[in-house]
Amino acid sequence: MKAPPLLLLFLAAAVTEAAGPPRRIVCLSPNDTELLYGLGALDRVVGVSGFDSYPPEVAKLAHVGGWQDPSLEKIVVLHPDLIVTEADQGALVEGNLRKLGLPLLALPGKTIADIYAAATQLGRALGVEKQAAELIERTRAGLEAVRRRTAGLPRPSVAIVVDRTPGTLRDMYAATGGTYLAEAVDIAGGKIALGASPSGYVKLSQETLLTADPEIILDFVHSENGRFAADPKQAWQALPQLRAVRNGRVYALSQDFVLHASQRIVNTAELFRRTIHPEAR
Repeated sequence: MKAPPLLLLFLAAAVTEAAGPPRRIVCLSPNDTELLYGLGALDRVVGVSGFDSYPPEVAKLAHVGGWQDPSLEKIVVLHPDLIVTEADQGALVEGNLRKLGLPLLALPGKTIADIYAAATQLGRALGVEKQAAELIERTRAGLEAVRRRTAGLPRPSVAIVVDRTPGTLRDMYAATGGTYLAEAVDIAGGKIALGASPSGYVKLSQETLLTADPEIILDFVHSENGRFAADPKQAWQALPQLRAVRNGRVYALSQDFVLHASQRIVNTAELFRRTIHPEAR
């Protein structure tokens, strides 16, 4: 049962400005929970979204709902002194949170540069600027190590399918240029098959995919037991004329870090490298 509006207002009024850096953080994006962990600040997190799975310790934290519809009641009873969201969530949740008087930090997460910017902003907000600088440097070094391993190799075209109707090639969505996923493909020695788009993601028709005709398809499988439980490669037999299908270069990826814009982009780039250029040792 939802809390009455007056109770929500009472609880929100109890949230006061902390004397120093925030100590009770509710994080509504898995990206930023991972960044907080990388900064050594997970002990300050009291609540996360229902989509958080890393690090494993988040299982013990309060879960406050979905990415688009977090529960205000669950948030305010945690008495946070900072709410951290992804910038794209702002239009969906910012109005209600600000109306309740809850402090909010909305962080970018579209590109690798955004990951660094988000780490910097978190470091400043939490008073851990040194840890943020070190995390950024480790991430840069990890990505550069992947890039060196594929320097001089051929650059096959790659399509990244991030969503589709299970068992079919309907309602496909793909990452385009201008996203950290496309940048990870570049670092891993490939080139994104689709052009840039304002949001970084597009609904992908079979016709558009046939025109692009990627050499490699990275098909993100969200769960082995969920919507994508069917064998992903079987669905792609509906387009046998695609080079990636003909040559057996459709790869199902299920690692949770792939769709999270955090320091784990190094893991994503290395996974892409092993997939695109398994010969690079």
